[in-house]
Amino acid sequence: MITEYGLFCRVVTARGEWQGELPGRMRHKAQDRTALPAVGDWVALKPLPEPAKGLIQSVLTRKGAFIRRAAGKRAEPQVLAANVDVALLVMGLDADFSLRRLERYLALASEGGAKPVVVLNKEDLCHDPEGREAEVRAAIPGVPVYRICARDQRGLEPLRAMMGTGVTLALLGSSGAGKSTLINGLLGSSLQEVGDVRGHDGTGRHTTTRRELLTVPGGGMLLDTPGLRELQLWGQEEALAAAFEDLHALAATCRFSDCTHGNEPGCAVQAAIAQGTLEAARLEALRKLQGELAQPDRRASTQASAERRKLEKTAARKKAPTRHDK
Repeated sequence: MITEYGLFCRVVTARGEWQGELPGRMRHKAQDRTALPAVGDWVALKPLPEPAKGLIQSVLTRKGAFIRRAAGKRAEPQVLAANVDVALLVMGLDADFSLRRLERYLALASEGGAKPVVVLNKEDLCHDPEGREAEVRAAIPGVPVYRICARDQRGLEPLRAMMGTGVTLALLGSSGAGKSTLINGLLGSSLQEVGDVRGHDGTGRHTTTRRELLTVPGGGMLLDTPGLRELQLWGQEEALAAAFEDLHALAATCRFSDCTHGNEPGCAVQAAIAQGTLEAARLEALRKLQGELAQPDRRASTQASAERRKLEKTAARKKAPTRHDK
């Protein structure tokens, strides 16, 4: 499945590109919204009488998926993409630069089973690109980091080398990070519309409005995604391991295995903060994301308790004697 349009999608088959339709029984009976097809999924398609049209019958088992909490007030998951091999985390070296946002994207990619690669774009707009790169490498050790200028197509060779046969790359980043420009540079064409950013804050317009898989010469696939205005994580706390590898390593050396990294004696995390080798903001960022990941569990527990109380009250009313009982 290469593009999604609500109830319809575009699917690449052995007979060419088809229009796929999501049947009502699949939409309404799905207990878990993540079971519905998403861009990047392999699906079973039943041909319809109309030419090049089919009905989606099922979604084949995924090897991974990018899942976030859906935007808005409802606590439910949303699949952004499936079966991605490499996630290019694109961040501008202008006003777009944010280590805290990068941590979120790194957790999303790692939870989704993709190899994360950080791409620092717009080095021509940064007065100290080497210093910014050093900040990123110190914050997320072990993750490959590349500095590029997509507009001038500088530094793209290592990224092009990742686009092998059968490999799916996804670009993740905020609006204005330069994802569309980067895609045009990688593909050697102007397939994606490119927009300007606002001068006063570096915010970009959404030139990409939907998730779409693009064919790469040689057999690979490149997934373009709209800039995410809101990215709240959904998954298990283990998803944070890649984004906070340094903190997890320090926590393993604390005196107490259940250390909360507050005022406990022998806390290696607090000692590192006091010595200046770890930023306190890193610990606060980890705690914030841990809280986000725990929210769905708390809501599910609250909803289950409410349902249980409702059932208990119903049962009590049925058992209670009435004035007509003898």
